[in-house]
Amino acid sequence: MRGWVGLSRAAGFPHVLPNRTGFYNPGPVHTLLRTTPTPARYCGTGTEPYRVIHNREQRCFTVSLRSGAGVVDSAVLKYQYSTDRHVHLLSTAVPESFRGKGVASHLAKAAMDFVVEEGLKATVSCWYIQKYVEENPGCGYEAHIED
Repeated sequence: MRGWVGLSRAAGFPHVLPNRTGFYNPGPVHTLLRTTPTPARYCGTGTEPYRVIHNREQRCFTVSLRSGAGVVDSAVLKYQYSTDRHVHLLSTAVPESFRGKGVASHLAKAAMDFVVEEGLKATVSCWYIQKYVEENPGCGYEAHIED
């Protein structure tokens, strides 16, 4: 089955979301890796594999980050539903020590793929998500953005 895998903390089990662009192999730690790239639709996010977890109950995407000292921190992209078919992408927060390393792009990609896969429309308040959509015109995200 094509899709990407996230882990629902509440349910404690992985779930697969359909993805028309390829298959993400979760591996043992649910790392998002593209295993069958489709060049015309592939929207790159860098080379560092980050685990993006979609928590539908808390309406956020998160990446757990570990520094060299073993300190664990999180990067978060928050959203809310305006209606059952419209989401508002609110904010992206990445710890300062991890900025510029592709973490926010992984979060933005996961959120925009969710919008596309679910057939939703989105309003974007976060400057970074807006930038990500503009920098990836071949991914078809623009058709899902409303002002």
